[in-house]
Amino acid sequence: MERTTSSRSTASTAFVLLVVILLACSAFAAPVAAQSESRTGGTITVGPDETVSSLNAFGGTVVVEGTVTGDVSAAAGDVRIDGDVGGDVEAGAGSVTITGDVGGDVNAATGGLEIAEGATIGGSLAAGAGSVTIDGTIDGDAEVGAETTTLGEEAAIGGDLRYGGDLVGNTDAVAGEIEYDSTLGSEWVPTFEPIGSLLASAYILALNLLLGAALLAIFPRFSDSVAGQVSQKPVRSGLVGLGVLIGVPLLLIALAITIVGIPFSLVGGLLFALIVWIGVIYGRFAVAAWLLSAGGIDNRWLALVVGLVGGALLAQIPWIGGLLNFLFFLLGLGALTLALVQHRRTSRKQRHGQEPQPYSHPGPQRDQPRRSDPDGRDGFDQDDPTTD
Repeated sequence: MERTTSSRSTASTAFVLLVVILLACSAFAAPVAAQSESRTGGTITVGPDETVSSLNAFGGTVVVEGTVTGDVSAAAGDVRIDGDVGGDVEAGAGSVTITGDVGGDVNAATGGLEIAEGATIGGSLAAGAGSVTIDGTIDGDAEVGAETTTLGEEAAIGGDLRYGGDLVGNTDAVAGEIEYDSTLGSEWVPTFEPIGSLLASAYILALNLLLGAALLAIFPRFSDSVAGQVSQKPVRSGLVGLGVLIGVPLLLIALAITIVGIPFSLVGGLLFALIVWIGVIYGRFAVAAWLLSAGGIDNRWLALVVGLVGGALLAQIPWIGGLLNFLFFLLGLGALTLALVQHRRTSRKQRHGQEPQPYSHPGPQRDQPRRSDPDGRDGFDQDDPTTD
């Protein structure tokens, strides 16, 4: 019977780890799936050593540091081209910055466009923006509708310039003709920044809800234990979370210094990223459960939805929202660490034949499955008094 229970516990643990890994791969698809042509995520990156044939990206931030041999099409809050793009760039974003080289044309609808010093565009430029700054090289024509178009001292436009709005700066940079066109005013330009940010936030919220639901469904008692740590020991949870947030990266850096420790540092970094993600979810869930419990509502599923949706809404508030979410994260990371330590200690005592301590739940109980559940779903909770 003990072997059956252990097998079920191991199977449950393996299953939830698989779920977490699959979700993480989706969330971090940008930096990992380098050869994928279509990517979505909070941050999408083509790394310095990556080469892809083309890139269709939709996310919060899109960064090209490596090489895209074909075209780049991006809709995001921010788009940066710091590497090399062999084809065209089409971007709808809150801001577009080009510091690298684009072999083809650039078409951008954005709040702000910057072509930095040293950047080159082998084709033409067509942009509608709130403001445009050109301090790089454009081999072809430029057509710009903006409130203000600024030509820097290092700017060079090989063809003609048609513009709407105000033109200031080094007009000698234009080799061809300069023509004012009132139809190129910026009033028609859509504002992509709030749209991109909103859609990226919705995507991240959906991922958080999916992972949170998996954690609550497979580890219900352990999740309640984490919430209990926050409600009963908020100061301790926050301090432990701060210590983990500072200490683990320092440890990983120390491992990376040695050649032998580099693989461990890389694997540890990925695992720590997962723990941080889970800590964010547990933190918001725990705070919401605490507040709902104070109002006489004990429902873990409602707490999950309220916590994650409330955290996403708080993130839209400058400064205060970010600070509150950071505090929630520290609480969740610390409570998760404390719950894992308690589980490990209990498991060690059981392996050595010691009787576990009498059951005592650290926080309010919410929709808890009975200990005699025959399916043994909750791998962390099986005969574990500290996590019930």
